[in-house]
Amino acid sequence: MSDGVLPEPDRIEGAPHPRQTLRLFGQGVAEAAFLDAFNTGRLHHAWLVSGPNGVGKATLAWRIARFLLATPEPQDGGLFGAPPPPETLDVDPETPVARRVMALADPGIFLLRRGPTDKGDRLASEILVKEVRKLGNFFSLSAADGGRRVVIVDAADNLNMQAANALLKMLEEPPARTVMLLISHQPSGLLPTIRSRCRTLRLAPLGPEDMAVALDQAGIAPEGDPVALAELSGGSVGAAVRLINLGGLKLYAELVGLMENLPRLDRPRALRLAEAAATRGAEERLDLLFSLTDLMLSRLAKTGATGHFPASEAAPGEAALLARLAPDARKGRAWADCAEVIGARARHGRAVNLDPASLVLDTVFRIQQTAGA
Repeated sequence: MSDGVLPEPDRIEGAPHPRQTLRLFGQGVAEAAFLDAFNTGRLHHAWLVSGPNGVGKATLAWRIARFLLATPEPQDGGLFGAPPPPETLDVDPETPVARRVMALADPGIFLLRRGPTDKGDRLASEILVKEVRKLGNFFSLSAADGGRRVVIVDAADNLNMQAANALLKMLEEPPARTVMLLISHQPSGLLPTIRSRCRTLRLAPLGPEDMAVALDQAGIAPEGDPVALAELSGGSVGAAVRLINLGGLKLYAELVGLMENLPRLDRPRALRLAEAAATRGAEERLDLLFSLTDLMLSRLAKTGATGHFPASEAAPGEAALLARLAPDARKGRAWADCAEVIGARARHGRAVNLDPASLVLDTVFRIQQTAGA
């Protein structure tokens, strides 16, 4: 399956595609659950691989796909008896199956993802029903080879209603020896009938150590404190890659520094932040700035509401800042309200193409006002 010159919609910019990522870190519980089902003959025909963005859902799906295509079923022992049950999903990358999967050339696998628009000049914003119909052709064409078939849907959240209903019919009457792996970041948004036909593998956010080795496998050298990176990314490798590419750790530290003396505002520092966000080509950095601002306000609100600090600092001096600006539940509610107002104003400002520098300064002044209330 190839979309020509169009980018792969299921690839994070600056990182290898999940099918090229052979090892998975921090998700041993989910892997063990799948292996147990396989080894005990209780392999379900459909699995919902869920969890936050960037924690390894697609990597796990591709590991399962390689494993299923390369591993005989437990009862297929032949003349020499059944082989010992596998203890891992690892598959030698030099095997023909692994090479074919890497090249998206194995006849036993189908990748359902966003395809081109009708004009073919860009990727569609959703998975369209025409892509699901290709899956029906895949089932009919490959039914005669007698081997396993694996379908990866990345991501099921992108299915429009017509495509979701078409996929549901295939889940209701699955072909023999077929396993469907549906990746979902927000499974609550899927059709309840789709969820009910799947067994769930829930993946958890990664801790600092697993995050570090996952980034190393991807050939990405993180800068700064790995604990802070795990905090700001929410344990998501995908979010961590974005933070690294856009200097997110430094930007969050700048936000903490700007808020350090609130309600007294360092205006020159605020102006520099606004001007940096308004430079040409800084759209991604502006998006990141608003995301990090929302995260900061959420951490303030949570600190005030619970009376407990986050597990780790995401920037030097953050703990002292949280203690001073969110000392109680009343102030926690004020920060939650501030986050809601700022989020709404930022979305409106972006929608009407408000000057980015003005939008950033408006955000800073709202935060200053809440700090001094």
